Amino acid sequence: MAERILRLTVGLFVGVWVARYLGPEQFGLFSYAQSFVGLFAVIATFGLDSIVVRELVKDEQRKYELIGTALFLKLLGAFITLGILATAVLFTSNNTLTNILIFIIASATIFQSFNVIDFYFQSKVKSKYVVYANVISLFLSSVAKIVLILKDAPLEYFALVVLFDSFILACGLIYFFLRKTNISVKKIRFKTDTAVLLLRDSWPLIIAGLALSMQSYIDQVMLKEMVGLVEVGYYSVAFKLMAVFGFLPMIIQSTLLPAIINSKKVSLTFYKFRMLNFYRLMMIMFVLTAAPIYFLGEWIVLFLYGEPYAAVGGLFSIFGLRLFFAFFGVGRSNYLLNENMQKHALYTLIFASALNVVLNYIFIPIYGIYGAIITTFISFTVNIFVLDLLMKSSRDNAISMIKAMFSFWKLKLKRDKNYGPA
Repeated sequence: MAERILRLTVGLFVGVWVARYLGPEQFGLFSYAQSFVGLFAVIATFGLDSIVVRELVKDEQRKYELIGTALFLKLLGAFITLGILATAVLFTSNNTLTNILIFIIASATIFQSFNVIDFYFQSKVKSKYVVYANVISLFLSSVAKIVLILKDAPLEYFALVVLFDSFILACGLIYFFLRKTNISVKKIRFKTDTAVLLLRDSWPLIIAGLALSMQSYIDQVMLKEMVGLVEVGYYSVAFKLMAVFGFLPMIIQSTLLPAIINSKKVSLTFYKFRMLNFYRLMMIMFVLTAAPIYFLGEWIVLFLYGEPYAAVGGLFSIFGLRLFFAFFGVGRSNYLLNENMQKHALYTLIFASALNVVLNYIFIPIYGIYGAIITTFISFTVNIFVLDLLMKSSRDNAISMIKAMFSFWKLKLKRDKNYGPA
């Protein structure tokens, strides 16, 4: 968690400097290239991340075949991703520079294949070595960006830093893997049967990842095609600023999830009470974070990014409202996980992602960059609330979320006479 907070902090300030240096149009082009790659990058993972960690924990004796097979599949996925991108760019209006940026950034997926080492360390609860590697790569890539700014470097060099960052991280992971484990590299091997078993379990995660990538990145891709690069730059700045607050619901979730799970063992009534209380807390946290963004958004943008990004101020203020869906989305994911409703989560996510694309075609030509925000709000509302209300299995939880929105001041932090500890 400390490493993630450090990455967010350093990334924000170095990112601000990069955005100011490049200006809205070039920064928009850079963000578009990253978003375009992001649409397909999940294919390179083959949805293996959590699956491999699970299998390594379950059976230590299979570590050599699991590491070797996962590494091979990820390398294969990286090259498949590059092939898909080579086809996808043919259906865009991209110029040569844009395509060069896309393929430089996409090449990073090759080095990201070595994240299988991260999975091994996770299974051994030794993530500190992964943190060391991440901090080293963060430091070196940040220094590289600062040097490029001081040397007045062209845009392509900043794309190369993305590739450089992945290369350094891969080198760091390999170094700690060789020094801090007793794994014999010669014994690492690919096994077809293991690959089939891993892919059998991971294919739903691939689909879910594609749907999530679509929901995360499609706005910027469609804005470039339908409006222009400057608007993509504005949208990206507002999105990155909003993402700084995105770790808050995850911290709350990791802290309270065990208590919520255990409450179900006591009684269903106690479980529902704790879920309602959890949603009330999420609503309070949303109000506390969104209110300053809404009222101070323009000042924050001008202070950090300067006059060229003045138009982002109003956009960022509205973007703060998106945190509402971040907080309640995390809360909803808790419920779906507890109830083993992963398929329900997948189906609603796919529907909402498809709806997002369709609505973008309607609203972006009319309202421009604000049309993308309107579309996002609608698709998230459908995903988190409307579809859950329509389905019997999730209706009670949706009602609980709505009830919490209008009774958040009733949050109970002390022992309750009817239900026990809040």
